[in-house]
Amino acid sequence: MIDLRRLHVLRAVAHYGTVTAAARALHFTPSAASQQIRQLARDLGVDLLEPQGRGVRLTPAAESLLAHADAIQARWDRAELDLRADQGAPSGVLRVSGFPVAVSVLLAPMAVRLGERHPRLSVRITEAVVPASFDLLFERETDLAVVESTPHNPPMSDTRFDQRPLLDDPFDLVVHEEHPLAGRTRIDLAEAAREAWIAPVRESPCRLQVLSACGAAGFAPDVVHHAHDWNATAHLVAHRLGVALVPRLAQLTPYLPIARVHCAGDPHRKLLTCTRAGGHTRPATAAALAELRDLAGTAVA
Repeated sequence: MIDLRRLHVLRAVAHYGTVTAAARALHFTPSAASQQIRQLARDLGVDLLEPQGRGVRLTPAAESLLAHADAIQARWDRAELDLRADQGAPSGVLRVSGFPVAVSVLLAPMAVRLGERHPRLSVRITEAVVPASFDLLFERETDLAVVESTPHNPPMSDTRFDQRPLLDDPFDLVVHEEHPLAGRTRIDLAEAAREAWIAPVRESPCRLQVLSACGAAGFAPDVVHHAHDWNATAHLVAHRLGVALVPRLAQLTPYLPIARVHCAGDPHRKLLTCTRAGGHTRPATAAALAELRDLAGTAVA
């Protein structure tokens, strides 16, 4: 009989990429995690890991086993939901996560609305970048995440997660209030091709989207400054150090001498909601998703 705890260690190795990273996430030592997988391999009579350079990789048998393991986990989650289906109104603790803008504009007001409508439900919010949100879901440390769509996310076909579109967040060109483009209602982004630019730092999910928007407009931006925080970007613009593309959801410091201008073609980033497979049917999560969809309808007006 398969020990489900050992199976979870194997799933963690597949998710995090190495035994060491999986062990860290599960609060094991690497040797203990390796021992769990070796014992699982003995129980099944197959090899699950094989050497690759200085590390290891999953064997074809392990890959086959993981497909069943993900299905087993999803069925177990579904069973837990079915057992609680008769509890009626949303209650208990709902753990949600998201990147900073999502926390400010979507998750915080969602938590207030849920508290008013469902007094037996307690919402716990964790700020987390996109990769960390998927890790928190995998580790069952969060129930619902709002994430940006990036090429590094698990594919939509990944059966461990249920990813659904939430909203498109347009990018506006942010310029100094005395810039020649500041009084315009809408511009072609190519009109800013010769400007000095402020771009997201290299690890930001928005960096590729900003560069792609400029590329689609026919130019490569002359990036002279990099910033992680959108308000840091706004302050750089306010000091006439360049122009920037900033998501409309980002709430910038109101007193700064800057202007936001809409861009032709509406370059944008996509925001998704994500739960573990089947998790969207839990009453508390379903209520949260309904509130998020309602907030998304007016968030970028």
